[in-house]
Amino acid sequence: MTGKYILDGHKPVPASLMKWARWFEKADRHVAITKKDDVQVSTVFLGINYNWGEGPPLLFETAIFGGSQDGYKEWCSTWDEAEAMHAKACELAFASSAGVVLCP
Repeated sequence: MTGKYILDGHKPVPASLMKWARWFEKADRHVAITKKDDVQVSTVFLGINYNWGEGPPLLFETAIFGGSQDGYKEWCSTWDEAEAMHAKACELAFASSAGVVLCP
């Protein structure tokens, strides 16, 4: 397999390189984006397996941009996990920006 995936609804499915490229070119890959002041939390479907070892494919990424948690990233395998991961990162990012320091 190519390690490439597309979404069928919210379900990741393996795809050939050409099918992935055509889908990836036009797809809306955002799970969620949350902004507050100068801090942004973004969760996206990557379409590429970021798990280079054993275990399930890591296909979704959540990142924090700005604030005290700038550079934070986390990966997961499913849309449902991605939504939960986004909520966790929002708590971390926005609690930290309010002066409460939380560690991942």
